[in-house]
Amino acid sequence: MRRMERKTIQRQAIRDAIIEASRPLSPQEVLDGARGHVKNLGIATVYRTLKSLLAEGAVQAVDLPGEPPRYEPAGKHHHHHFRCRACNKVYEIDGCPKNLKRIAPRGFRVESHDLTLFGVCARCAT
Repeated sequence: MRRMERKTIQRQAIRDAIIEASRPLSPQEVLDGARGHVKNLGIATVYRTLKSLLAEGAVQAVDLPGEPPRYEPAGKHHHHHFRCRACNKVYEIDGCPKNLKRIAPRGFRVESHDLTLFGVCARCAT
């Protein structure tokens, strides 16, 4: 039997922070966003809630090479990410390169892909 999660203001604030951000968030960014609704929220509560939201399929982890995961709502359309090297924020990129088969080695079959661009976001570039 699966344990039912209690609906608490802390849990709702964490969910809201992830949804409102419209970009993948680190646990610290989740905490910062959720504290707009619940001032005394702690990082341990954020980690526990993220673990629970992952288990129930409400959020998904965004894995970037050499970094801890970021979190975004589950069930989004296929998209990729851009990580700013100046502010370390991660942004969603709509669109996708087509015909990845052409860059795969001969005889290989592409089944899925993940693309992350790295650079400087518009805000940091000015």
